[in-house]
Amino acid sequence: MNKVENSNTEENKKSLNFIEAIVEKDLKEGKNDGRVQTRFPPEPNGYLHIGHAKAICIDFGIAERYNGVCNLRFDDTNPIKEDAEYVEAIKDNIHWLGFEWGEIFHASDYFQQLWDFAVKLIKEGKAYIDEQSAEEIAKQKGTTTKSGTNSPYRDRPIEENLALFEKMNSGDLPEGSMVLRAKIDMAAANMHLRDPLIYRIIHTPHHMTGTTWKAYPMYDFAHGQCDYFEGVTHSICTLEFDVHRPLYDWFIDQLADSDYRPHQYEFNRLNLTYTMMSKRRLLELVEKKLVSGWDDPRMPTLAGLKRRGYTPASIRNFIDRIGYTKYDGMIDLALLEHSIREDLNAKTARVSGVLDPIKLIITNYPEDKTEKMVTVNNPEDDTMGIREISFTKELYIERDDFMEDAPKKYFRLTPGNETRLKSAYIVKCTGCKKDEKGNVVEVYAEYDPLTKSGMPDSGRKVKGTIHWISVHHSINTEVRLYDRLFTVEDPANAKDKDLKELINPDSLKVLNNCKVEECLKDAQPGDSFQFQRIGYFNVDIDSTPDKLVFNRTVPLRDSWAKKK
Repeated sequence: MNKVENSNTEENKKSLNFIEAIVEKDLKEGKNDGRVQTRFPPEPNGYLHIGHAKAICIDFGIAERYNGVCNLRFDDTNPIKEDAEYVEAIKDNIHWLGFEWGEIFHASDYFQQLWDFAVKLIKEGKAYIDEQSAEEIAKQKGTTTKSGTNSPYRDRPIEENLALFEKMNSGDLPEGSMVLRAKIDMAAANMHLRDPLIYRIIHTPHHMTGTTWKAYPMYDFAHGQCDYFEGVTHSICTLEFDVHRPLYDWFIDQLADSDYRPHQYEFNRLNLTYTMMSKRRLLELVEKKLVSGWDDPRMPTLAGLKRRGYTPASIRNFIDRIGYTKYDGMIDLALLEHSIREDLNAKTARVSGVLDPIKLIITNYPEDKTEKMVTVNNPEDDTMGIREISFTKELYIERDDFMEDAPKKYFRLTPGNETRLKSAYIVKCTGCKKDEKGNVVEVYAEYDPLTKSGMPDSGRKVKGTIHWISVHHSINTEVRLYDRLFTVEDPANAKDKDLKELINPDSLKVLNNCKVEECLKDAQPGDSFQFQRIGYFNVDIDSTPDKLVFNRTVPLRDSWAKKK
């Protein structure tokens, strides 16, 4: 049974989103000769973010599910903002998510065909050169309740339009001096059909075509035609392009010379709380050095999420959870964080990491003794096995795990209280040592040798368990605690504020004296671990053989709601 037939089972039908339902209907009716062809068409003017991941998953996922093909096309129609660096980053991101394209295309591959089509429109009296300013053209567009007015150049002779169009590409005319407009209907209810701009002059060299072209097609003009040239069957876009669809269809109708037509379908874009999705605003963050770069782990870019420790599986599972609809909404960032916790919980080893270390001395433990304690690497996966950790007289514990004057329900170390050291012994706190400023520098405890983990139950019960690391078997590391970049839930709508005002001052804290187990000494960038009782962490690319740097991916639990 092939994928299409298999997808018709009752079980799979229940899980179909509306786009998959359209594709199945088209296949059942024999449209497009049974072909399914999609495309992912990013503009190479920035790094891809989590919102693009939603488009990637539907474009490539549809092709995979229905034995089709998804091509990667760079819509590179504006050389002012585009760069080859972004092209390579986009390709890396798609591969990282686990997808493979059929072919790679560029809108610039079709510049000559688009030019020829524009000439065809001029010759048919369906396009003209307008020499008005952008402001004058905008005024003549009218409003949603008032028709537009014709340009004084609308009835310019065809031969004159052709000559001026050639001149637009000569390099002799300044940018903004003239544009080519489609001649459709200045009274159309859809504003996009009111003689839209289809070509403008740009003197910036193109990263693919150099200085060959000075007149460049507008996105709305190039997009649908490129779909047509490539044989796309299902052109999947986000909802803001819904009102552009009549123009998409109009251009295709002027171009098509057969029954074949690509069709555009729109789905809701991804809006995440505490997250900015505008590439323009993300670029502003980078240029103003409010973040360290496009791959800053606080950024919603796929490069940033990867560096922070997010996995392709967690992102794809998140996209599956939120689904595809025809209406926009806001998704809680906590759902994305839940997806990465769920994924890492199943696959990462549990290790001890002490972020704010204080020394715990077991006063009745032999000075020169080292025991090997056995611990499970991951209780969720028996195949990950066990490992040994060294236990000695001097240990590091979290400063928060000791309190000299503790409240009644504090079950960790406090004078007179008993606590279990995870995978080791029950210890009883006997006191502490302070420096001249009154800061605790050492904690003292006595252990009970009959309470070793794994021994027969001694009958001793304690309510608290804390993690620890042997002082002489630890590694000093840097830990970067990342949190949400913005303090406002919807930063995209805080347009009246400077970006700097929206930044969460606690979005990054760097700790330089953290301790981790010696078993991590050979950990490599990208490796992920659960630091017991703290959260999930991964090794950053800034690590060196002499110093590991860890990024916190997410805490063990969502604490943001409590902060609010």
